[in-house]
Amino acid sequence: MSSTSINQLSNTEIRPEKSNDIADFIQETAALTRRLFIQLKRRPSTLIAGVIQPLMWLILFGALFQNAPKGLFGETDNYGQFLGAGVMVFTAFAGALNAGLPVMFDREFGFLNRLLVAPLASRFSIVLASAIYIVTLSFIQTAAIVAVAAFIGAGLPGIAGLAVIALVVLLLVLGVTGLSLGLAFALPGHIELIAVIFVTNLPLLFASTALAPLSFMPRWLQVVATLNPLSYAIEPIRYLYIHESWSFGSVVMVAPFGDITFGVALVVLLAFAIASLLIIQPLLRRRFA
Repeated sequence: MSSTSINQLSNTEIRPEKSNDIADFIQETAALTRRLFIQLKRRPSTLIAGVIQPLMWLILFGALFQNAPKGLFGETDNYGQFLGAGVMVFTAFAGALNAGLPVMFDREFGFLNRLLVAPLASRFSIVLASAIYIVTLSFIQTAAIVAVAAFIGAGLPGIAGLAVIALVVLLLVLGVTGLSLGLAFALPGHIELIAVIFVTNLPLLFASTALAPLSFMPRWLQVVATLNPLSYAIEPIRYLYIHESWSFGSVVMVAPFGDITFGVALVVLLAFAIASLLIIQPLLRRRFA
């Protein structure tokens, strides 16, 4: 080999190929999501119970108030139709509130530490995998509730209505999942997280329009219910069931401070989801560091 060729080789810079960060992030998220579904496959009782419980609520509560006086539940005499929206939203909310438990158990068993020292493209794939898992379960539960509600005479919204229901559930689940994951990293153990879940679960249910219309409540509870994000998810879905024609300007809730339209309710849910995800960002960065 000539001296010229050797000099050319020595002057050539050897540059390693740059890995595609986006592709790596997607691969990591898919792997972590698959792990969660493998756990679900091995222990399907969580999904089975998560589907059966809201259906029992829908059937039993619908039968309990079947002979309620007309006009008690607003514009519909079918309490199953009235209750369906509340059961959908509360089921999605309860599932999202439990989103932090798998992460908390990973913390306590040491698996999370292994992930944090692994060469991940982004540690936020841990959060995204949990969100995808919870959203998927929520959609399965919502589909089951929609089917059973239609079977018991609550009706079935059109394609556009079903798409809006999916959007409402998605926004609510993202917001609550973000808060739950934030608690999973902030609280010392699963006992404290379970305590928070128990303390907030039922009060938020009863302080919403899930079981009774806003006009049925005392004034102070009306104010609390209109500050509850669950009400802004329940009322648009309920409006879809009661009214065949709807628009984003349709009034879905008459709050003490003014009328809430369909579009405003969706904006509130979007703002809630964005705010929840932004609030946990500094905490996640500290924990991941």
